[in-house]
Amino acid sequence: MAEGSIQGTILLVGCGKMGGALLNGWFKRGLSPVDTIVVEPAGRDAVMPCKTHRALTCLPHVKDVPRDFRPDVVLFAVKPQIADDIVPHYASFVAQQPVFLSVIAGKTTAYFQRQLGTDAIVRAMPNTPAAVGKSVSVLYAAPAVSAVQRRVCEVLMSAVGSVEWITDESLMDAVTAVSGSGPAYVFLLAECLRDAGIAAGLPADLAARIASATVTGSGCLLEQSDLSAETLRQNVTSPGGTTAAALSVLMASDGFKPLLAKAVAEATKRSKELAG
Repeated sequence: MAEGSIQGTILLVGCGKMGGALLNGWFKRGLSPVDTIVVEPAGRDAVMPCKTHRALTCLPHVKDVPRDFRPDVVLFAVKPQIADDIVPHYASFVAQQPVFLSVIAGKTTAYFQRQLGTDAIVRAMPNTPAAVGKSVSVLYAAPAVSAVQRRVCEVLMSAVGSVEWITDESLMDAVTAVSGSGPAYVFLLAECLRDAGIAAGLPADLAARIASATVTGSGCLLEQSDLSAETLRQNVTSPGGTTAAALSVLMASDGFKPLLAKAVAEATKRSKELAG
């Protein structure tokens, strides 16, 4: 794969929201639809990119993949609860020496090694802002993965946002809890801010608009600023002002920080349980 562009053959297993976001990102980076096969039991109508890329092949089962199709990458984008029923069927591709790239939460490289009989495994944990090209994906490669295969996986995941690598796979559970599940925490913040505004007397539609705009605007500022989150918070907080009054509640010993830490700990625990 050339710098910034995507070439080669890809077998995408599962094409829900994340799979669809990845497909769209790849096509924007130059991947040819004729070099891509999607296996999606829900059918072609469930794969949104099929509507604009008619040359894209979408099949209901792995057994329907043409025998002469040789994928450079097999990417798993299915839910962890059904992985046991899906993954083993792809062991037949091992002889063709692709890299197997997984965005399945909780499933370790050891799991894929057992199911597939190969060490060419890369795990990735993206998040739902992939839909707008703003994901952050954290990747871990099994030791046997080559430098070329690592680069291929990095290019694929960078099509939907930024990429980080870790060398300790055990950190992936915490990554899942922070960034994989993290968008839900931010959306909950917007919900709660909206509801608090309504409780304070704002019309519901106005509360919803300004809560959403505040969350998205603050995120953009954090992304574009050279300042840390702590410094940006301090810059908003005038001594004795309204923000300080609110933060005295949110930053109390039983406030937002320990509650979020507890939530992330629970998500980390669940990620470990899903490892299988």
